[in-house]
Amino acid sequence: MSETFTLGLFYTVIRPEEKWILEAAANRGIPVERLHDEAVTFPLVRNGFHADLVLNRSVSHSRSMYALRFFEHYGVPTVNAYDVVALCGDKVLTSLRLSEAGVPTPETVVALTPEAALKALDEVGYPAVLKPPVGSWGRLMAKVDDREEAEQIIEHKTALGSSMHSIFYVQEYVPKPERDLRVLVVGDEVVAAMYRFSKEWRTNAARGATTEPLVPSPELSELALRASEAVGGGVLAVDLMESPEGLVVHEVNHTPEFKALSGATGVDVASKIVDYAAEVARR
Repeated sequence: MSETFTLGLFYTVIRPEEKWILEAAANRGIPVERLHDEAVTFPLVRNGFHADLVLNRSVSHSRSMYALRFFEHYGVPTVNAYDVVALCGDKVLTSLRLSEAGVPTPETVVALTPEAALKALDEVGYPAVLKPPVGSWGRLMAKVDDREEAEQIIEHKTALGSSMHSIFYVQEYVPKPERDLRVLVVGDEVVAAMYRFSKEWRTNAARGATTEPLVPSPELSELALRASEAVGGGVLAVDLMESPEGLVVHEVNHTPEFKALSGATGVDVASKIVDYAAEVARR
C-alpha cells in the first residue's frame, strides 16, 4: 500500500508505540516527518515542515494543545483534532459533554474553592475520589474516606498554589470489581478491548495493573462508540467501570498508550492508527 501524503509524527520520545507507528507507516510506503516537541517552533506563518497530516503522540498536554492549534492554523489536519484534545484533556469538560450526550458516568460534582470542595464531597458522599481536572496515569488523584482526610488533602492542594489544584473535581467512588475496562476506538470502529486488574483502586497499566483481553459485548461497543462520538471522535481510549447500576464511562483518553493493549489482545493497534490517519489525510 502506497500513500501520497507525508505523515508528521509529533512526539516527545520514541516509545514502543511510536516505534510501531513508524514501522506501520514504512510498511505502507508512507514517508514520516519527525516533529520533536522539544525542538519544533511555531511561527504565525507556516514554515519549516512539510507534513500533510500530523499524528499527535506528545506526552505533554500543554504542548499538544498549542501545537495542534498551530497545525490547525496552518490548515494541516491532525489526529486527534485540537477540539477533541482540548475537551478530553479536561475532565470537567469531558464529564459535561458525556452527560449532554446521555453517556452514563459516575456521579460528579465540581467545586471552585476549598470550602465548596468540602460541600461537594458531602454531596457525593464518602468514600469519594478527588481528581485534578487535567492529568493522566492516575497521578495526583486521591480516594477520600472521610471529612477529616478531605480537609487535610484540600489544605495540601491549596498550599501548592497551582491552578491545577484550585479546581476540585469530585467523583463518587464506584464499588466495582478489582478491574476496569479499556476500549480503543479508532474512527467508528472498536479495534481492541481489555480488562485491567489491580487490587489498588486505580487500575492504570502504567501503575502496574495486569491486563487480560476482552471481547466487547454489543452493549460495551455501543457505549464506547457513543462516548467517542460525544467528544468528537478519532483515536480514543474509553475507560469504563462496572458499577452496581451497569457500565459507566469515567475517562476518555485522547493520546492513548497501547503497548499493554496490543500485548493483551495481539491487535496491531499501530497499523489501525496509521490507516485511520491515511483515511483522514485523503478527506
